[in-house]
Amino acid sequence: MSLIELQNVTKIYDTTGVSVEALKDITLSLDKHSFISFIGPSGSGKTTLLNLIGSLDKPTQGKVIVNGTDIAILDRAEAAAFRGSTIGFVFQNFNLIPVLTVYENVEYPLLMLKNIGVRDRRQRILTLLEQVGMIDQKDKYPNQISGGQKQRVAIARALVTSPKIVLADEPTANLDHATAFKVISIMHDMQKTFGTSFIFSTHDPKIVGEAELIYTLEDGVIVSQDNKQRRQS
Repeated sequence: MSLIELQNVTKIYDTTGVSVEALKDITLSLDKHSFISFIGPSGSGKTTLLNLIGSLDKPTQGKVIVNGTDIAILDRAEAAAFRGSTIGFVFQNFNLIPVLTVYENVEYPLLMLKNIGVRDRRQRILTLLEQVGMIDQKDKYPNQISGGQKQRVAIARALVTSPKIVLADEPTANLDHATAFKVISIMHDMQKTFGTSFIFSTHDPKIVGEAELIYTLEDGVIVSQDNKQRRQS
């Protein structure tokens, strides 16, 4: 069974009486332990697709099945619990909590999980901060670190609950090119280390080349698929 299955998925938004078809009859199957990118111009449907996979939204038609769970049948509380146990998120604006330290920001998702003790929680946090190169900054606040460092913290926070999937919507959009490559490299290393599937969207053609599997969207439709592994074999 694939980790993610989209079956004839359509998403329509109705704003001020005008219907906008953000995704049009998408069928897609994504395997475990993948490093995947969705690319396309603004408005092509990338963010909508990530939101559906992440159970932040539901399809108008079709099915979105993630790790064997049909997203559409979950109520709000069930969807929140599903996200907490299965999916991590990395955002282009970092979304760190300004009044919490680096350590506390990474710790925050774990506080929602009642089956993790204090010692295990601390070990997870310190291990991840070490792996993303932020252990020496653990007591600093978000306004005391750079954009690239904030994104490293965001990656650690996304991974701390041991999710099967990390979704990253334009994770390098607010970073300079060199820092963006470092962030993508860290994501790649974490995918290899933990076996987590990373799915990210980007506008940057150089960054997208780091993905193993690339889907191009236009006007809510997948217009091409490029499997780098297959091409290089």
